[in-house]
Amino acid sequence: MIGIVGGGLAGLAAAYRLRSAGREVRVFETGAEPGGLAATYETAGDRIEAYYHHLSRTEETIVELAGELGVEDRIEWRVGENAYYVDGVAHPLDTPWEIAAYPYLSIYDKFRLTALTLGIDVRGGRPRRDTYDDIEAFEDVPIKQFLLEHTTPGVYEYFFEPLLDAKFGERKEDVSAAWLLGRIKFRGERDLLRGEILGYLDGGFATFTDALVEAVGRERIDTETAVTELSFSDGEGPDVDDPVDRTVESVTVEDTSGDGDATAETCDVEAVVVATMPDVLESLTGYECSIEFQGSICALLTMDEPLLDTYWLNLADEAPFGALIEHTNFVPTERYGGEHLLYVASYVQGPDDDLWARDDGEIETLWLDGIESLFPDFDREAVTDVRIARNPKTAPVYERGYLDMVVPYDLDVEGHPGVYYAGMASRAQYPERSLNGAIEAGYAAADRILGR
Repeated sequence: MIGIVGGGLAGLAAAYRLRSAGREVRVFETGAEPGGLAATYETAGDRIEAYYHHLSRTEETIVELAGELGVEDRIEWRVGENAYYVDGVAHPLDTPWEIAAYPYLSIYDKFRLTALTLGIDVRGGRPRRDTYDDIEAFEDVPIKQFLLEHTTPGVYEYFFEPLLDAKFGERKEDVSAAWLLGRIKFRGERDLLRGEILGYLDGGFATFTDALVEAVGRERIDTETAVTELSFSDGEGPDVDDPVDRTVESVTVEDTSGDGDATAETCDVEAVVVATMPDVLESLTGYECSIEFQGSICALLTMDEPLLDTYWLNLADEAPFGALIEHTNFVPTERYGGEHLLYVASYVQGPDDDLWARDDGEIETLWLDGIESLFPDFDREAVTDVRIARNPKTAPVYERGYLDMVVPYDLDVEGHPGVYYAGMASRAQYPERSLNGAIEAGYAAADRILGR
């Protein structure tokens, strides 16, 4: 049996891949339900994710898996409209004429920004399309230096800098240009007359997660169960002291439900996939990962009326949150019993962040006040429910030198034979984390077990 630590999408993908090859698995998930960051809330209609989700056209592996699970026909490709809030006005930035009308960039600024988003290097007056093909070549280039060299000071100051402040805060100077280039490529297809094309599932991502859980087998998933220890054997080789013969042989698990005594259980395994944050891997093996992570706080507001005219609103003005995402301007309100659903989201850079220290009631008050300051006509009485999710580690900080810190899929090379890694610090989640990256990480770990 192969033990899988973590029942998020990466762990479930690894389990699915191994089950498809006829291998027996057992998934150990500390939460009450599998799915990880794809956890959902109830609404008056379809369930909705606690953290905003959508797909880009470049995310092919997860779409292929959806086809294998029989839910690809539930993926709907829609226009995700974007706008930028500056000086009290939300400026739409989807179509060429909307971008042309944006008053905070000159014509030349817009030309350089457009060239970058199209992957064209126009420095020196001779357009080149191959400069950005090798993203890793920009791994050690500071993002500010890159943007000043490849666009203009105006593009940096009036377009990118507020976005970097919202996402990385004081860490923005450490971020690699490779992250930005990867993100531009990742976001994928645009309709020139309407905007960016994004994917969502009819019924929500729970449709996909539920199908994946069923394919793995619910009986093979132990929720509210933590793996607390890995045990290794020296094997039966000619030299029992030879580390080549050492391999994982069992996991110790404990009930985390809080119902009664947390009794430990030992399960024999032939291999283990750790599909969690790297701190769990370190606690089980001692392997240290130097990648730093940022957390996030995400509120879902249920409202009687809409707030925005767009799906995604970036903010250049001072606000106590990073972005506003009105989900029901992307997916019709009818799917949710007529409710209007708005995400209010902010990254936090660590446990000492002032926002992280606030309780949910304080965050609700702060953020509703913030919305009211941006939109004076906002009616607080229209908000019928506020649900807040928070996680201390939701995304890596893609600083320079990141690739040197990724955790290998096969920990045999680090002296832990039989242990494999599929968490967010894996290569599949570079240079941008995604649902697709979670599936690919799970597959990569499983394929190494299968010798592929």
